[in-house]
Amino acid sequence: MMKAIYPGSFDPVTNGHLDIIQRAAILCDELIVAVLDNEEKKTVFSVNERMEMLENSLKELPNVKVLAFDGLAVELARRENAHLIRGMRDIGDFRFEWEAAQLNKTLGKIETLFLMTNPQYAFISSSRIREIARLGGNVSDWVPESVQKYLLRLSRNNTQDSFSRK
Repeated sequence: MMKAIYPGSFDPVTNGHLDIIQRAAILCDELIVAVLDNEEKKTVFSVNERMEMLENSLKELPNVKVLAFDGLAVELARRENAHLIRGMRDIGDFRFEWEAAQLNKTLGKIETLFLMTNPQYAFISSSRIREIARLGGNVSDWVPESVQKYLLRLSRNNTQDSFSRK
């Protein structure tokens, strides 16, 4: 039985993330989407909101479960007796992920499986999505419909904040 973990912040989950999750779910008997809960990492959405966004987006995948974790992904993978899944958008991601995979192999004897991002999602990042949404832009092509309501709140908060400063 192959079990794998796809760790990340998912702040918010994007269609690029979902593409990796759907493809990884085909390769695994069980896939855990692990949402990083680290107070030092400044996220816009709470861990519960990020988990809810993922759960709403992954209802059609019975072999996928969502959980929160803190600490090192390699430690979670060791506890779960699982491999790690990482998506790569470009050569910059490759260098970072390759170094992390080498460390994870040394630290925990954990294998990392890389999936190349579908080219239509290669330019998408959660931080860019948040920025576009904050400025009132349309992100509907890049995030699931269930995530758009969270992002709409960012836009509304930004608009209200700018009005209150005047």
